[in-house]
Order: sequence, then C-alpha cells, then structure tokens
Amino acid sequence: MAIFQKLSGGPQAVNELARAMPVSRPAVSQHLKVLKDAGLVMDSRAGTRRLYTLNPEGVARLRAHFDQMWTQAMSAFKTAAEAQPPGGKRVKPSGRPSGRVRRT
Repeated sequence: MAIFQKLSGGPQAVNELARAMPVSRPAVSQHLKVLKDAGLVMDSRAGTRRLYTLNPEGVARLRAHFDQMWTQAMSAFKTAAEAQPPGGKRVKPSGRPSGRVRRT
C-alpha cells in the first residue's frame, strides 16, 4: 500500500521508492511487479531507468470494484436495519427477544 501511495504523487524509479521504504530494492521490485500484473501500475523507460506510475484505468477498475462492494454492504445493512422491530429490540430467529428474559 505504501508503494501505491508513493506513486500517487507521480512517477518514480525503483531506487527512489526503495529509499523511502523499510524493505530492500528487490522487495520493492517484486511489489511493483505484482501491482503491474494487477494492472494498477505502468512502467516506462527514461534513459537507463524505468519509471513507475499508477495506471488510471486500473485504478478506475479498482475503485468501481470497491464502490460495488460498498453498495452491496450498505444495501445489506439497510435490509438488516429495516428488519429490526420498532423500539430497537433485537429478536432471535425463534421470535423471542434476545438477552436475558425476566421470569416472574
């Protein structure tokens, strides 16, 4: 996630990224490869260096995925909230209120 955040500030070479990370340069390269394979990062040649940038199309797909998940989660929450009886007492599937029941 830190590499992804660093790249949101603009193109960077592996060495620049590695200097700011608590991991080795090869580890940063491996992370970049995973991000590139996932379509979230692109690279380009700049002389003898490779510059990595975020892939706007990949980021848009990721955002759409999370938007869909969020919409589904909010829909499920709404359904659960509307299933609560008036007064906010939770009802067990057996039809009895949850929690302790006083016996008289």
